[in-house]
Amino acid sequence: MMAASLLRRDKKSTAAHLKADLKRTDNSSGLRQLQELLDSVLNPERGSDPEALDWCKWLLAGGDGFDEFCRTVRSYDNATLCGLVWTANFVAYRCRTCGISPCMSLCAECFNNGDHTGHDFNMFRSQAGGACDCGDGNVMRESGFCNRHRLKTGENVPSVPRDLLLMSEMVLPRFIITIIQYLRDGYTEPESAADRDLQKVLQQLDPQISFLEELTKMGGAMRTVLTKILTDQQTFKELSMGQEENVYAKKNYEKYLLALKSSGLVSVEEKGAAGDGTSDTAAGAGALSLLGAAATGSLEDSSKEEDQDGLQGVGQRKRVKLSSSTKDPSIMDTLKHKCFLEELLFWTIKYEFPQKMVTFLLNMLPDQDYKITFTKTFVQHYAFIMKTLMKSHESDTMSNRIVHISVQLFSNEELARHVTEECQLLDIMVTVLLYMMESCLIKSELQDEENNRHVVVNCGEALLKNNTYWPLVSDFINILSHQSVAKRFLEDHSLLLLWMSFVSFFQGMNLNKRELNEHVEFESQTYYAAFAAELEACAQPMWGLLTHCKVKETQDYTKTVVRYCLETLQMWFDAIGFVDEPSLNQLTFHLPLHRYYAMFLSKGVKCQGLDLDSLLPDQEMLMKIMVHPLQIQASLSEIHSNMWVRNGLQIKGQAMTYVQSHFCNSMIDPDIYLLQVCASRLDPDYFISSVFERFKVVDLLTMASQHQNAVLDSEQERPMLEGALTFLVILCSLRIHLGMSDDEILRAEMVSQLCMNDRTHSSLLDLIPENPNPKSGAVPGSCSFEEMLSAVADFKAPVFEPGGSMQQGMYTPKAEVWEKEFDPIMVILRTVYRRDVQSAMDRYSAFLKQSGVHTGNPWPPYKERTPLHPCYKGLVRLLHCKTLHIVIFTLLYKIWMDHQNMSEHVLCMVLYLIELGLDNQVQDDKVEEEPCIEEHCHDSWFPGTSLLSNLHHVINFVRVRVPETAPEVERKRERERERETPPSTSSESATFGQNLREAQVFSLVAERRRKFQEIINRSNHEASQAVRPKSSASRWLPPGTPPQLVTEILEIRESMLSLLVKLHQKLSAKQNSLSLSWLAEVDPAHHAHGDGLTAIERILAKASARSRHSKRCLQEICGKVCPPIPPKKISPGDKKSMDKEERRQRARERQQKLLAEFASRQKSFMETAMDVESPEADAVMDVSSEESLDSEVLYDCVICGQSGPSTEDRPTGLVVLLQASSVLGHRCRSDMPKRLPTTDEEHIYPEDTCGATHDVRLSLMQRYFKDSSCLQSVSIGWDGGVYVQTCGHTLHIDCHKSYMESLRNDQVLQGISVDKGEFTCPLCRQFANSVLPCRPGRGMETGAWHAPSTKSMSTLVKEVEDLQEQLGIFPIESNLSKEMESVIKDIKNTTQKKYTDYGKNPGSPDNDFLFMYSVARTNLELELVHRGGNLCSGGASAAAKRSCLNQLFHVLAMHMRLYSIDSAYNPWTRLTLSTQSRENEYCDEERPEVPMLFRDVPSLLIIFILTMPQPLRKEHFTCVVKVLYSLQFTQSLAALSIRFSREERLAWSNAGAAKKNLPNSDKSWESLLGHMISELTKAKDVYDTNSEETSALSSSVWSPQSIEFSLQQFCLPFLRLSCLLQHHLYGDSLPGCLVEEEFSLLTRCLGLATSVQCSGSMSSAACLEWNISAFDLISQWCSEVIALSDTPSQQSASLLGQDPQWAAPRLLQLPDNYNTIFQYYHRKSCTSCGKTPKDPALCLVCGAFVCLKGHCCKQQGVCECVLHSQHCGAATGIFLLINASVIIIIRGHRFCLWGSVYLDAHGEEDRDLRRGKPLYLCEERYRVLEQQWVAHTFDHINKRWGPHYNGL
Repeated sequence: MMAASLLRRDKKSTAAHLKADLKRTDNSSGLRQLQELLDSVLNPERGSDPEALDWCKWLLAGGDGFDEFCRTVRSYDNATLCGLVWTANFVAYRCRTCGISPCMSLCAECFNNGDHTGHDFNMFRSQAGGACDCGDGNVMRESGFCNRHRLKTGENVPSVPRDLLLMSEMVLPRFIITIIQYLRDGYTEPESAADRDLQKVLQQLDPQISFLEELTKMGGAMRTVLTKILTDQQTFKELSMGQEENVYAKKNYEKYLLALKSSGLVSVEEKGAAGDGTSDTAAGAGALSLLGAAATGSLEDSSKEEDQDGLQGVGQRKRVKLSSSTKDPSIMDTLKHKCFLEELLFWTIKYEFPQKMVTFLLNMLPDQDYKITFTKTFVQHYAFIMKTLMKSHESDTMSNRIVHISVQLFSNEELARHVTEECQLLDIMVTVLLYMMESCLIKSELQDEENNRHVVVNCGEALLKNNTYWPLVSDFINILSHQSVAKRFLEDHSLLLLWMSFVSFFQGMNLNKRELNEHVEFESQTYYAAFAAELEACAQPMWGLLTHCKVKETQDYTKTVVRYCLETLQMWFDAIGFVDEPSLNQLTFHLPLHRYYAMFLSKGVKCQGLDLDSLLPDQEMLMKIMVHPLQIQASLSEIHSNMWVRNGLQIKGQAMTYVQSHFCNSMIDPDIYLLQVCASRLDPDYFISSVFERFKVVDLLTMASQHQNAVLDSEQERPMLEGALTFLVILCSLRIHLGMSDDEILRAEMVSQLCMNDRTHSSLLDLIPENPNPKSGAVPGSCSFEEMLSAVADFKAPVFEPGGSMQQGMYTPKAEVWEKEFDPIMVILRTVYRRDVQSAMDRYSAFLKQSGVHTGNPWPPYKERTPLHPCYKGLVRLLHCKTLHIVIFTLLYKIWMDHQNMSEHVLCMVLYLIELGLDNQVQDDKVEEEPCIEEHCHDSWFPGTSLLSNLHHVINFVRVRVPETAPEVERKRERERERETPPSTSSESATFGQNLREAQVFSLVAERRRKFQEIINRSNHEASQAVRPKSSASRWLPPGTPPQLVTEILEIRESMLSLLVKLHQKLSAKQNSLSLSWLAEVDPAHHAHGDGLTAIERILAKASARSRHSKRCLQEICGKVCPPIPPKKISPGDKKSMDKEERRQRARERQQKLLAEFASRQKSFMETAMDVESPEADAVMDVSSEESLDSEVLYDCVICGQSGPSTEDRPTGLVVLLQASSVLGHRCRSDMPKRLPTTDEEHIYPEDTCGATHDVRLSLMQRYFKDSSCLQSVSIGWDGGVYVQTCGHTLHIDCHKSYMESLRNDQVLQGISVDKGEFTCPLCRQFANSVLPCRPGRGMETGAWHAPSTKSMSTLVKEVEDLQEQLGIFPIESNLSKEMESVIKDIKNTTQKKYTDYGKNPGSPDNDFLFMYSVARTNLELELVHRGGNLCSGGASAAAKRSCLNQLFHVLAMHMRLYSIDSAYNPWTRLTLSTQSRENEYCDEERPEVPMLFRDVPSLLIIFILTMPQPLRKEHFTCVVKVLYSLQFTQSLAALSIRFSREERLAWSNAGAAKKNLPNSDKSWESLLGHMISELTKAKDVYDTNSEETSALSSSVWSPQSIEFSLQQFCLPFLRLSCLLQHHLYGDSLPGCLVEEEFSLLTRCLGLATSVQCSGSMSSAACLEWNISAFDLISQWCSEVIALSDTPSQQSASLLGQDPQWAAPRLLQLPDNYNTIFQYYHRKSCTSCGKTPKDPALCLVCGAFVCLKGHCCKQQGVCECVLHSQHCGAATGIFLLINASVIIIIRGHRFCLWGSVYLDAHGEEDRDLRRGKPLYLCEERYRVLEQQWVAHTFDHINKRWGPHYNGL
């Protein structure tokens, strides 16, 4: 066995040896050796074996290392395409400016390396996966290529040496067949195996397929080899079946044949039944039997087979006829494979498209030969793919993977045309689509439920519900976008017919039946599926075809489509048994056949210059076509009139979807256009009657005051009548398909959307129905869109409202748009919600008020229309037909007479119709003279059809049918009684009789029937008269027995003009509202805007201007001006309406009174409760100093409303929010915020922050000094300090407890956790979590405590010492002290344990002590930060207004007095040297105390104040400040001296020594500095250590001015804190000043400097006041440092030179363009788990990169963002979500979405980056975010909080 010996040698030498053998000319021995080796290595029975893969790598490389080999092969890469393949969720780019195909996409690298500035591009997340098209000129313009693919690299790449890939050609075929055999072996049919686990098989193959993928990435040279192998038929033949002796291969091959069997669309058994299964023709025929072509005799079998396939439901289905010339029966055939590629694809399909295989197949695409072969293979398998898809359980994933492949193949026009011609792609697609839909057909129940022969798809089936068909449809739309393919389709009549039969499956689907009795039990949601199916499967392909029918040359296509549409429609009418009436209470929104017909008509007339009449059918067909679209319009009205409520909400959903922006131009627009076409060609009287009959308001149109309506309840009559009239107005005035240009349409759409509401740019793009085909002109984002937008709208920049709600950039209509272009009709047509119409009207009236045009309640304005296209002139006849005029006359009369169910909207629409009629005259005037045929029963109403002449025609009597109980009958009886008594004169009765003869009768229904009859007779004479013997009367007989109808005659004597004048009087409530002179001066243009009066005036003006006769009549009427005759008796109806008016008036007055009262109450409430506008003092301590001294502060409890003092047993408390805060800890030295790193080179160093520095300082001290002393020398709380804020409201603590109880039982509060003590302030609803008790007694320490002190410094020092010696008095146990204890506990629990324990032994009193005074420090420091870091702005600061520091101090003080300081260690004595030093005591201490010079002065101040008995006298406070100031000043000298170079130190110490003996030398810094330097020089090398570095640092020379300045800067932080403390304790005001004067101002305030000293150049040393010799004191302090001989000098130097100044806290500085962040971070791997997070996030405080919701970085069940928020911000985190561009805030256990600080060019957010437009930083928003962070107001400003359960 040669192979065995080869296997034993090492792989490298074997490979080299074999390669050498194979290179020889006689390579047979090499071949044999290789084959044997491969036989044993690649033995498929061994399963997938890593060893085998390794062998392959070595063999391919032929003796070199594999990596080396890869590099070599890459150097021969000649590919000019990028072809990078990506999978779902990858971020890619699409540039519409560069794309030829709408599917074009680029990878980030190619996009960024190309030049797309100013282009219309966006970033998107791939849904199904894709590939980069860079370099492919078929898909995108060359100008968009990146610089790598712009050069045709192929030319200058050297050709590949033959021996480089020699081994690959030998080894790879064997490798591939192994994979295939493995796939064959692992596959089990879904039915057979219970434990079918395809995933497992695939997992084992993973390394092999990954290896193939690796090969494809080596570039063009390797792809060429692979292509050769994959497409070579010879190799496939040899290897596929297996050699004779290989049993395994044989078995394997049989499995494969088995799997193949089911690959056709028809199963194999059927073929057997259809004849000899082997012969191709018979097989083809068997396949065709599916579509009913009678090809063989044994059809019965096949149909039975089919029934088992799930089609039992439809027995006698009408089959679709496939013309016998079907090109290629192979669509149905079982597949045959001729090469590896085909079988690989076959298994890819069988295994439901595993991602890796898909990627491999796509990675090969840059190879042209492969691309063509693969596309053909794909098409050949197409039917099989879809069949597999239908059966798949994972159809979603599979759909995505299929489209991932097909979009790469079919977007290329060359390729698509090629396979259409060679492989019948179109036939395959249509056939497969039909096949797919056939699986879910049901019998239609539209119209004739029993005998209906039509079949429709069942929308409840999974296929439709889950949208399983979309890959197929999307491919179909994709290939139809290529002109050459679409033309083939349109020329192929048999295909078109097939397609029409496919479309008819959707005609009438999802039928709704109106529920009349009880509410439907289960609301089906199938309508989603139905609308999606019509849009995707019918409308989208239709738009695709329409784009290619734009020019005259393509007329024939349109004619063909129209012809087939009509044929299919006729077949449909026959199938559903439609005669002339739609069946009642049925509604379907889906009429794709009608819409195809309509859209092709429109296109033909608009673009191809076709004559409309040549495309229209006969009248009868038109009448049928009109019925269903009209039914939809009427049903829309019914749905809005609540007639369908029992069908549930889903029916409203359908009505909304039908008009919604994505659907309207494929649904309602074609429907209305079709109705307009019908109206323009049918008899207008017939059409109008049909409309009113469909809207069910015929019975309402009577002059009688009462009537019976057989089909409507009376509350539905008004909305239905309004609906009918509005529909007529829309029909007559809409011009979308009747002559408007594309730009005009876009403008009208845009205006109507903007009028409803201000819109953001993206919502406008979304709301405007684009022409759905991407290649047609009006693409959103094209220039025309932007130009149009700037023409009609103004941009409102995004503003930030103080309440915290963020506005987006909005577009709002320009003034002239409101004036001239606002079109209420378009708005009504486009509104999904009825409230939007109202919103548009409100905005319109607001505009009119503002511009002063009209102040009242305006009516919708009337808008002039664009002229009609000549083809549609017939539409105008609708407005000039007697039927409409009678309706208008009747309605005007009814409104004037106040009949029920009339409304302003009815009048408005009636006037609109009149005006439309006046503006659109019928062209030919000869109609007027033409004698009318007399037998028309309503001709006597009006002489002609012209509206203008009918306006002034007077109608005297009308005959009506009324119920016996009607007022008209009563009146007649009265008249008769009156007539009976006197002898009747003949003349009277004669006139009465005459009236009877000329009285008008009018019945719409009869009229319509007659017209219909006429039309039908005209079209078929031979038909007998009794074709349709439906008597009109019988159908409209109301059920039940209502009162009998009797005929009455009404005396009217009015014309439309006179009614208009009377209505004008009625509306204006004036008798002679129109004087004669009025007509002369009227100008219609002036009347564009206004209410009903204006509208009537405008109409009358138009009428009189257009006809002299009308003018004369008008003058007569106005001359007569008689009041409308009141009826003899006030009918109950009128009485009712009068009462109604009065009642309304009264109600209005009552309401006004109530409102006024309420407002005054509210005002007084505001004044008392919320001290809103008083900046002087604190809201709580608002006690004026004039009041007598002993007056106590009174508090209002916001719960019980009582006011009183806070007492020991019933304490009052302030509502406070305690929160841990690390804002102070994040401060840095520099004013510039840190930058967010966006490259690997940049970093953020956290060491220089305030928190870190203080931590280092404390731990340093703890290393060398006594712990208890350390814990009094610094403050903690920079990180995780507790900040206390209040809304300023107070409540009794017992009231609060009961309030909390009630909250605990109330479960609805979201985001508030009552168990943690959280609540909202009962008055202002601000978030809070604790109550701070108020100390009983006076407010401020007033009067005596403020008296200026006359005592000497030394006496004061002594007094202070005595005060400190007093022992802490334990407070008596009382409610107050209990509350104080509990608040202290709350405060401790607010922050984490690690932030409270800094001592060596946790929980010790020292630790507590430190924590307590640090809370005070934190709050003081934060208030300083809120005031801008200094006190220059003075007292009026928002932060001070709501401050609770006074109360907080008392609570802390009470607690701290419990720890008295042992007098021996009292720092006061060491500050003042009042007792002599105790050096001797140090010796028994293990560690020294912290030297005074190392201590933090503000901490000492707070310790003293809090531990001395309260209240403290002001003089003692000042004394403490003075003493501490001298320490602070001395520290600043020490810190300064360390920064000097050695020479400078010498010079200054000499200069100081010289001045030492002058008077007042202890108040000059020179002498003190000199003394300091000389003292510290004694200490062991304090100065020597870092002389080199410091000298480098301070190259500048120190002048006296700069020294003075730095001393002041050093002391300022201490002075600010002291001043703030004084302000809170004693209520001193804080005057404002300039920044330069701050030092002098503060020293004056604190009493350090007398006010005599000039304020300008203040010397810091002049403020010193020593109580003993300054030089002794300094020496004493220095000696403490000198004594530390054992500490390393470095440390003492760093402890001395601590700078107390910090800049304001800032968030990170973000880059201007969001893409910078996104590109760097969205693929960055997480630092802790090393994976790329699914949802990466960035902390904006410190720049940490974390996984949001990632389980990988969870610790103890807490996810990383929450962990980080605890670590970095003490439970406050601000995170930017990289993939969503939004910011989330985490606060404790809650989180909220804050919004985005990045906006696009139109000022809007792009949450989740859905639009992918470039985003830019909005500075204002970012400032607001930072402001909320610093001010700790997240809880108050953001409203939508939810718990995060540690899952973020």
